[in-house]
Amino acid sequence: MTVDVRGASSFDDVATMVGPKRPDANVCWCLSYRIPSRRNRELVGEARGEYVRELCARDIAPGVLAYDGDEVVGWAGVAPRVDTTFATARLIPHVDDLPVWSVWCIRVRPGHRGKGISHALVAGAVDFARAHGAPAVEGYPVDNGGAKVDLTMAYVGTRALFEKAGFALAAETGSRLDGFPRVLMRLPL
Repeated sequence: MTVDVRGASSFDDVATMVGPKRPDANVCWCLSYRIPSRRNRELVGEARGEYVRELCARDIAPGVLAYDGDEVVGWAGVAPRVDTTFATARLIPHVDDLPVWSVWCIRVRPGHRGKGISHALVAGAVDFARAHGAPAVEGYPVDNGGAKVDLTMAYVGTRALFEKAGFALAAETGSRLDGFPRVLMRLPL
């Protein structure tokens, strides 16, 4: 399988990966870390999708999508940290003042998992950030020590996934997800 990763400018493909089955449903749309929590709570139903549609129309896409041929099979949220809630997060520290980019959500469609797509997504997110001038990229995965992570909580990735992509541990965090500590991983570009 050859996976092509590119900027997420297709709203329909982003919706396939992170949107609801019903347009009026209140699902994440990968907005939880992208916008302040108050704004996140205010956006309900179809307004969430419309906000993502606007993001897809911007000069810099809201993330990257993985394709197997013409079929979208994966998504990764990636943006400058300053444009995310990680800029003000209390539990995820800032290592320094570099204008780093953050990768916070990695999703692979059912039926396509176990084929290396998450690895391609992380690499594609790094390439995307590099192409937009990022000096470094950070991820905030769980440090699960190889233990199974519930699929609904696996969206942040694992420490091993980021290590395989060349990231190194930059800091411990005060955040936990699915019972596992989250760590700050960084890749200088």
